[in-house]
Amino acid sequence: MKFIISGGTGFIGRRLVDSLRQDGHYVAIWSRKPRTEKRSGVEVFHWDPLEGEPTEDSLSGFDVVVHLAGEPVAQRWDDDVKRKIRDSRVLGTHRLVSAISKLKHRPKALICSSATGYYGSRGDELLDENSGPGTGFLAQACIGWEKWADAAVPLGLRVAKIRTGIVLGKDGGALAKMLPAFRLFAGGELGSGKQWMPWIHVDDLVAMFLFAIEGSAAGALNGTAPNPVTNKEFTAKLGKVLRRPTFFRIPEFALQGLYGEMAEVLLTGQRVIPVAAQSLGFQWKYPGLEEALHNLLA
Repeated sequence: MKFIISGGTGFIGRRLVDSLRQDGHYVAIWSRKPRTEKRSGVEVFHWDPLEGEPTEDSLSGFDVVVHLAGEPVAQRWDDDVKRKIRDSRVLGTHRLVSAISKLKHRPKALICSSATGYYGSRGDELLDENSGPGTGFLAQACIGWEKWADAAVPLGLRVAKIRTGIVLGKDGGALAKMLPAFRLFAGGELGSGKQWMPWIHVDDLVAMFLFAIEGSAAGALNGTAPNPVTNKEFTAKLGKVLRRPTFFRIPEFALQGLYGEMAEVLLTGQRVIPVAAQSLGFQWKYPGLEEALHNLLA
């Protein structure tokens, strides 16, 4: 099969590209700076979601479109950053589907990234794919993101939306940002520590994207492990695996001083369970947090 991927050079994207190529598929990617992207056996097309639609020649002839691109959320927010976070997802997906609508021969499927931020801050409420959307900036961004992905359904595409949680990997994602402090004996709970963390091992997330690509999945799938934990539990298990104490607590005001409005993402969470993936028969390699951390940090 032939795949075209946005965000193909990112933390998740580069792993997905490698997995598809190892399985013998033809893979191309979009990049805002195609001249700087040189990967053996991977064709590179130019597309900046904030500038316009992808070109017809970069879409023609592909069986599946995988849309991962988006401005990083984990940074200090100001009005310009929030605009980029929102537009790179909502406007970018709108432009992608608009370009697909103009094709005579369209892809068979659109596999689009989304996020558990869709559910907003809901405390201890157990959330699955049938739970409604929440409120707040990220929830509204995810609603718009998924709305435009769903606009590809009337065009004849199978659309699956992976609501990604906190992705754990040793060379990127949330865990890589946490490790320096923990290794320097300065790791600890964030705020109250009661907020839920819908985590997933990076290998399992890539496997879920492949599962959605190769199967018949449609609609939303929570891209999380089946066993969410609180920040307090996460901190204790990470300290145990690293053999480091975790008696520090990072107060809310300190996080707000560092990250501004984005601190709310760190101080709240979602108790998300992946019911849809479970019902379709997806198997996690690392369903438990401690085994996932041992694999990544051993």
